[in-house]
Formats: sequence, structure tokens, C-alpha cells
Amino acid sequence: MIWIALVLGIVEGLTEFLPVSSTGHLIIAGHVLGYTGDTAATFEIFIQLGAILAVVWEYRARLTSVAMNAFTDKASRGLVANLAIAFVPAAAAGFLLHKAIQTYLFSPITVAGALVAGGVAMLVIEKTRPRVVVTDLMSVPWKGAFGIGLAQVMSLFPGVSRAAATIMGGMLLGLDRKTSTEFSFFLAIPTLLAATLYQLAKSWHMLTTDDLGLFAAGFLAAFVSALAAVRLFVRYISGHDFRPFAWYRIALGAVVLALAALSKSF
Repeated sequence: MIWIALVLGIVEGLTEFLPVSSTGHLIIAGHVLGYTGDTAATFEIFIQLGAILAVVWEYRARLTSVAMNAFTDKASRGLVANLAIAFVPAAAAGFLLHKAIQTYLFSPITVAGALVAGGVAMLVIEKTRPRVVVTDLMSVPWKGAFGIGLAQVMSLFPGVSRAAATIMGGMLLGLDRKTSTEFSFFLAIPTLLAATLYQLAKSWHMLTTDDLGLFAAGFLAAFVSALAAVRLFVRYISGHDFRPFAWYRIALGAVVLALAALSKSF
């Protein structure tokens, strides 16, 4: 079972901050590996903490600076306010719709459809090339932050991808790729932390000491792989667009849909 925890941890870390849907990949991977059920769902939630910690560690200097200057520096205060503004829409929608989403949308087929639809949307956005008006994270207007927050609501549908929704939403609102990606990273911290802690508080009683080793292995794998993915992704976007990710989403979704048509196990 340790190897399953490591595989899923790596899947989580590699996909959490890329526009490909970590939730979708975990649902598909868990289904293929036969790791499903309440404990598996809690495990998938817990290992998000490892991915979150990776972003906090990578941007620790910047986060510390913003936190220490939030009351004295206008730009730092503005970033904190923007993150709070962007956080609210998905937090409210998730609180109200969480049960219905888990009941009806957590399946490989719905994920595959969302992967394909999201990939097509990414291709359209790259094709239209929205005009860039914001090139610095500290200069994002509050209306832009709110718009990104609304875009993040779409990621409640498994397979859409929180990263894809926020990054593409930011680009549609005039942020350049780097700024939109960084805002998505920073917004992930309160969003994922709140969602993870909320779910763990509801399901922690189901776990036993036998689960600790699996959870620790998955957490560590998610942290290491997420740290590598974030660093490589930031380097990648400095000279490339998101079309390869879009085509990957479409191909993966098509494969899952084809398997679903051929096998009753999906």
C-alpha cells in the first residue's frame, strides 16, 4: 500500500498547480489503482497539505515580506485584500455545494468531460490572446481579483482544474502569464488550506493509526513533487504558452471516455 500512497502523492504534487486538474488525476488514478472509498478520499485531501507546503516554501521570502508589511505597505496590503476577495466566491460556493458535487460529479466520466472542455477553452483563450494590462502581482486591481475568484468557482467541478480556471481567468482579465500564474499559486494557499482542513475535520474520526504511514508517505511525495513542478512550471511559462497542457487534457479525457465506452469498470 505504501507504493500506492507514493504514486498518488506524486500525482497530486505534479498536477496541483498545473492547469490539468489534480482532483481529476487523483480520481482516475485512484480508480485504476483500486484505492477508493472514504479513507482514500480523506487521503487525497490530506496530501494536498504537502502540495500547499511546497508553494509556501518556494515563496517563503515573498510571503514573509507581504505578511510583515501588510499594515504599513500599500502594495502588500492590496495583495492580501485581493487574495481575500478572490477566496470568497469559491469558499461560499464550495460550502453550499460540496455534498452535491461529491455525490454526483466525482467519477472518471465527468472528470474526462471536464478535462476535454477545459482543454478546448484553453486553446480558445490562447488563440484570442487577450490584451495584457497587468504585469506585476502587486498591481492586480481588486476587480481583477474578484473576477479570478469567480473563475475559481468553476474549478469546483472535478476535472476543470483550479489552476486552469484561475490562470486562464486571470489572462482573460488582462494579466500576463507570469502574473496570472503567481496569483493562482498565492490564491491556492488559503483556498486549498481551508478546503483541506474543513474536510479533515469532518473525516478524521474515520482514520486509525494504521493509516499514518500511508498518509505520511503521500504527504512527503506530494511536497517533493509539487516543489519540483512549481519550479519547472514557472521556468516553462517564461517562454511558452499553455497549449501543450490543453492538448494533454483533451487527449487524457478522450482516452478515459474511450475506456469508459469499452469497459463497465468505468
